[in-house]
Amino acid sequence: MRIRPRFFIGVGLIAAAIGYLIFSAIRTTSEYYLTVPEVAARQTELGGQALRIAGRVKAGTINWEPNTLTLKFEIVPIPDVGADGAPIKPVAVVASDPVSFRVVSAGEPKPDMFAAGRDVIVEGKLGPDGTIAATQVMTSCPSKYKPKQSQ
Repeated sequence: MRIRPRFFIGVGLIAAAIGYLIFSAIRTTSEYYLTVPEVAARQTELGGQALRIAGRVKAGTINWEPNTLTLKFEIVPIPDVGADGAPIKPVAVVASDPVSFRVVSAGEPKPDMFAAGRDVIVEGKLGPDGTIAATQVMTSCPSKYKPKQSQ
């Protein structure tokens, strides 16, 4: 029994289509995020581009207007933590405040777990004045849950 060349062509086309679908799915789901210091270092070249930025909500900067669904806050770098969970202090102490970006999200509801000191991932565009016009704000869950200490 002889296998016809049309069969091989058909199988090849199906394999190529499946390979293309896998490749395109991996490209769209493998988006990573930049950190606040990375964006600050490359601010001029990233201006106007769609970005994902990971940071921590700065305390005292949250302004939520439920009537207009406008959320404004600042994000700062997420501090590095050691094995014991305590923040690692940098060796060289810098006199300036850490880099921060103002975030404005309009027309979207505030995330449920959103609060000062929470880690967030902001999707949006960086403006020339350093303000991020967010299209989506997502809160990050802690990587390790710890029970409350009883007193």
